[in-house]
Amino acid sequence: MQKISMRRLLAGVAVTMLPATAMAADLEVTHWWTSGGEAAAVQELARIFEEQTEHSWVDGAIAGSGSTARPIMVSRIIGGDPMGATQFNHGLQAQELVEAGLMQDLTEVAEANGWRDTINPVSLLDACTFEGRVYCAPLNIHSPQWMWTSLSAFEKAGVEPATTWEELKAAAPALREAGILPLAQGMQGWQTALLLYGMISGIGGADFYNQVFAERDEEALNSDTLKNIFAEYAIARNLASGGNLSDWNMATNRIIEGTAAAQVMGDWAQGEFALAGKTAGTDYGCHIGLGGEPVIATGGDAIYFPVNSDAAVTEAQRALAQVILSEEAQVAFNAAKGSLPVRGDIDLASVNECTQAGLETLKAGNTIPTIDLVMSSDSRGQIEDLTAEFFGSDLSAEDAHARFVQIVQSEM
Repeated sequence: MQKISMRRLLAGVAVTMLPATAMAADLEVTHWWTSGGEAAAVQELARIFEEQTEHSWVDGAIAGSGSTARPIMVSRIIGGDPMGATQFNHGLQAQELVEAGLMQDLTEVAEANGWRDTINPVSLLDACTFEGRVYCAPLNIHSPQWMWTSLSAFEKAGVEPATTWEELKAAAPALREAGILPLAQGMQGWQTALLLYGMISGIGGADFYNQVFAERDEEALNSDTLKNIFAEYAIARNLASGGNLSDWNMATNRIIEGTAAAQVMGDWAQGEFALAGKTAGTDYGCHIGLGGEPVIATGGDAIYFPVNSDAAVTEAQRALAQVILSEEAQVAFNAAKGSLPVRGDIDLASVNECTQAGLETLKAGNTIPTIDLVMSSDSRGQIEDLTAEFFGSDLSAEDAHARFVQIVQSEM
């Protein structure tokens, strides 16, 4: 683990100090934020934590995706070797740990700092609440319903930059002719599933998405709309063929380089563009959804604090929880990561057009629940396995649709 020593690096800058404790603590924070943009965001949070408290941030980054990191985190907690704080996504990922009494109760911190009055949407706080008590600190809002485009790639191909799925399909022959990959798609299961979720909400719409995942409506599951979406999903497989990509940031880098035209990926991709010095609207385009009404899922990341017998560590945990919801941390972390803040009272007039579009969509109430809130981890895993198999084989759209319906209906 790498200890980030950043306390008071900005001499002379006024900061609001949290109450000093009798004993400072080293607080190990585990997470899977390891891409360039993500690491920059973590450094911002660590800097503010160390500037505003007497405690130290000890970085416990775990390489790989959340599906790799979460089992390691859970194993440590239930095995009696808890970290000081750990990342999970909003939803049900940590509920069993909460039910087992292994997570700190943050209700006093939440009430003292008015979290229910400032967190927007309040459903993010509700996702941290169990039997009326708060057990995590919401950090950001991530929406996966974005299509990112390389403006130089379309210029090289001699076609207008795509802003919708239909426009991307129409431009694909010219892109291929110019040696440009139409769709940069990582082949890990969570990424191929994310594309499917984005197509269901983008092509089908918000109501249809809810009918499929939240209501498990039999008519919607067997509708021509969903069958057509799986046919479009097969087209996506063709557009991505030849990419041979794995990690999501490798796919994003193809957009940054201009060797691929588009990527359907969460707003965390924006952190990679920022790190590469790229400008929204000049170097790359960002489009919520795939052409229908803009809609975003209000999921994201939250920090949980495993129970610890060391009083100094417990105090450091409460201090970090307070820092996470501070205005300074919300602005700095989310600006670096490309996500939206969970506080609804922050002025972000200076952010770029992509973040502004996300904020406007959120303000308009055009939201859907993140998949973590409406599907069990087991079913999500099965969908990820199915979509990864689909992209790695010649499995038909019809067979993939039938298997998808079986997985969703197993939740009923």
